[in-house]
Amino acid sequence: MSIVGSSVVAGKLVVQSFPIFLANELRFLVAAIILIPLWIKIEGFSTLNRKELVAVFLQALLGVFLFNILMLHGLSKTTAMEAGIITGTLPVCTAILSYFILKEKLTRNMGISILLAVVGAIFMNIANYSATNHYSTSLLGNLFILGAVFCESLFIIIGKLISYRMSALTVSTMVSLFGVILFFPLAVAESRYFEFEEISAAEWGLVLYFGIVVTVIAFLLMQQGLAVISASWAGVLTSLLPISSMILSSILLDEKITILQVGGFFLIIAAIYLLSKQKEIRN
Repeated sequence: MSIVGSSVVAGKLVVQSFPIFLANELRFLVAAIILIPLWIKIEGFSTLNRKELVAVFLQALLGVFLFNILMLHGLSKTTAMEAGIITGTLPVCTAILSYFILKEKLTRNMGISILLAVVGAIFMNIANYSATNHYSTSLLGNLFILGAVFCESLFIIIGKLISYRMSALTVSTMVSLFGVILFFPLAVAESRYFEFEEISAAEWGLVLYFGIVVTVIAFLLMQQGLAVISASWAGVLTSLLPISSMILSSILLDEKITILQVGGFFLIIAAIYLLSKQKEIRN
């Protein structure tokens, strides 16, 4: 999640040079080029049955493709403040789905941790937007953002479900491959009038960072983590994303850290501390 948080900063720079869907296509193409040979060398052509293929495809469809589309459409129709509040509910959404789908138990510590993480994440997300930036609410835009949160929660749930049967390398490789396939039509449409020759080496470097670090490394770490901890816990740990984004934005983009962000930071740290006090983390 700390690595994914860095993608927020890198993303602000990437979208200044590349269209959204083309950037995602290039990102997953880089990841696939790295992961496929590695996967073949380490695991051979691992045979996946139909259920496993469907599960990984749904993970890519929901957490990679639909998440991006819903988030982009939502942000175009609602305010950043409202979007920040809604995305802050990711731990709650994940915990609820984990309870009904995975039958995970919600302990007292987990409940308090989820509450702290949600409030902290909301503080972190809305810190840069004052009431004066608040325009009329768009119900449709907010529903798009809520749909994106729901898709991301299902991404975690499915990752937990398949973590017992498939290696992190296999899942990461297949998700990246499906990402290439899903974004391809939209990327082709955007690239028709895109002037690739004007892209600098530094800008191509950001694409490589997205593909290698944010996709390959972060996916592998997350899938390995899901094999050890519960999906509810993983949902709480998603609140680390805005912390990483805040710190890197301050260092690289010279953005100011607000009191609200500091408060959110300590609430999230408190949530993670409470989780660490649980005796049993394996679900």
